Amino acid sequence: MGNKNSCCVYHSPKNRPKKGDAAYIYQQQGSPVEEEGPNYVSQPQTTIPASGGVPHISEREPEESDHDPSSHPGAKPIFSTRSESEILRNNRMRRRSQMILTHSGHKHHIDEYGQLRKFSSCSTIYMDDSTVSQPNLKTTIKSVALAIFFHIRNRVPPDEEKEQSLAALEPNILQIFDEKAHPLSKEPVPEDYQRRDPEHKTIYRFVRNLFNAAQLTAECAIVTLVYLERLLTYSEIDINPSNWKRMVLGAIILASKVWDDQAVWNVDFCQILKDIQVDDMNELERQVLELLQFNINVPSSVYAKYYFDLRALADAHEIVYPPEPLDKERALKLEAMSSVCEDKLRLWHRKNRRRIASLDGHMWARHKAKAILS
Repeated sequence: MGNKNSCCVYHSPKNRPKKGDAAYIYQQQGSPVEEEGPNYVSQPQTTIPASGGVPHISEREPEESDHDPSSHPGAKPIFSTRSESEILRNNRMRRRSQMILTHSGHKHHIDEYGQLRKFSSCSTIYMDDSTVSQPNLKTTIKSVALAIFFHIRNRVPPDEEKEQSLAALEPNILQIFDEKAHPLSKEPVPEDYQRRDPEHKTIYRFVRNLFNAAQLTAECAIVTLVYLERLLTYSEIDINPSNWKRMVLGAIILASKVWDDQAVWNVDFCQILKDIQVDDMNELERQVLELLQFNINVPSSVYAKYYFDLRALADAHEIVYPPEPLDKERALKLEAMSSVCEDKLRLWHRKNRRRIASLDGHMWARHKAKAILS
């Protein structure tokens, strides 16, 4: 087995580094095993950064923290924590208004229009057309705008010492999101703009106009909220009335480029917001990426967590579409929507499946066990 001419010897790749290249110089320096002898035990070494001293983007991603809701599926989202008291109060008020007593003493649930509230049963199922793979665009944007609204209204009181130290270390961080320093329109910003909390309608119109003009999907809105909360966690900057527009805009720009196959260019956003320059948009995107520490990964479990928490938030504030009875036509539509995702997943598994056995160039057929229904 120690013969070098054995058939098990490893063949080096054909693309050998040439003299003068950085890889050739690094290989000529020799490994620690060759320098110290055969009894030397090599220690784990750090990876060598790419050319120019800039590490690879995968090397910059920080380790997952159990307290980071944008990376850990078990952590509760920040908007759910800040809207928890409001949800409990709305549910309590809704239970009082929906409960009535009939002449016979029986209890009935009614909605705000005075009609009996319908619940699903064994014979009838009430549901909407929104799924985790294809959410409803209008409802999702309203839910994301409501989450941003609670972020602003229930924000943590500002720490002046912390802001002053941050402004001294990184002066561009606070200014890049300040709408007074970088206005989005030519209209003058009021002096008390920082103390005016925007309404839910104002946030919804701002996000809706960007999504409709750029033709973004509902999944991009959920990823935008994930990036926004990750930005708040990493940068330790709270969202307020003076910076929410530019923070949301930066999250939308990044989410549109990461999530959608046909990414929207910064020039396209400049055509939507006609009073902003391309250089300002590029600098905003660069600052957001640096504050996120180039961690743009969104696991599927985190995406699903934000989707269901947004549905709970929308249901508590009654901004979802009223559920309708599930008939045959709607069932076929939902089945077709889910089958498209199943086909994509099956194709992905087929590409990544290893060939463990072959016979005349054909794959072994996978046999599924048939279930016996008694």
